[in-house]
Amino acid sequence: MVINLSRDYSILCDWVAELRDDTLQQDRMRFRRNLERVGEIAAYEISRGLPFEEKEIQTPLGICTSRVLESQPVLATILRAGIPIHQGLLNVFDKADNAFIAAYRKHKHDGSFEISLNYISCPDLENRVLILSDPMLATGSSLVKTIQYLRSEGRASQIHIVTAIACTVGIEYVRREEPNCKIWCGAIDDELTAKGYIVPGLGDAGDLAFGHKTQM
Repeated sequence: MVINLSRDYSILCDWVAELRDDTLQQDRMRFRRNLERVGEIAAYEISRGLPFEEKEIQTPLGICTSRVLESQPVLATILRAGIPIHQGLLNVFDKADNAFIAAYRKHKHDGSFEISLNYISCPDLENRVLILSDPMLATGSSLVKTIQYLRSEGRASQIHIVTAIACTVGIEYVRREEPNCKIWCGAIDDELTAKGYIVPGLGDAGDLAFGHKTQM
């Protein structure tokens, strides 16, 4: 299932518009905060479908039966670009366990690239809800490879992908390779360049959030 969070208007649409604006992008703190906000909205929407249980809570005046999460999810992100949207998820699921994966495009001289993964820090995932964030879902290659890599830590009961901007090409690739994933998108664009960049997109989310890097 694919959920486009900006299909119907909400304040999220304003935040996505600011993420795309090449003038407002000069303010890195604002850019990071808007990615956080996308994560917060996605976390709220995901929470509506998670298993819960009823628990008796002692108040100063009596006992209240409340609904609470049955178990905490695992929040995973791809370094470094995923950190702000991951923080937004963590702002909501503030008791969650966390996982971090280093994945990047290793470019070749002919302009093509392959996905390189060289670091993982992850709790046991067996039968747990996994929420994986990355601000851009372009080709989908890094997300699919990350999910496959994470299976060495256990098979999750649910997998949710949270992204600010997704491309239809990448969405179809993920759905083909990992059909049980649920994809939550701040917005969906249709065009992908030959070099794997989303158009109109928003540019390089990692560079805009944290500064330009030396190209690998």
